[in-house]
Amino acid sequence: MECRVKRLVLDIMKLRRDHPLHEFALCLGSIPNVEEAKVSLVEMDQETESVKVTLEGEDVDVEVVQQLMKDHGATIHSIDEVVVVKEIDNLTHGVKRGKNR
Repeated sequence: MECRVKRLVLDIMKLRRDHPLHEFALCLGSIPNVEEAKVSLVEMDQETESVKVTLEGEDVDVEVVQQLMKDHGATIHSIDEVVVVKEIDNLTHGVKRGKNR
């Protein structure tokens, strides 16, 4: 049985001068296995933006996300939500059930 991250919600702080939100969202959307990237502005001041990032996909790689944030000058303040799904190998599961009969 394998577990995979299906949804990841992050509270991020990024410098305003680095990337506009739409470019930042496009970068996040280019991560392998990310099917949807949502970036919402929560608060901003003269130099920084606080944003909520939601990533959804079949197997979101948290380490890749963390590295992309670092490469783009963004800081993860918190991981606010993680949805994990289990993948059961139906073939193996069926064989085990068959042996028990």
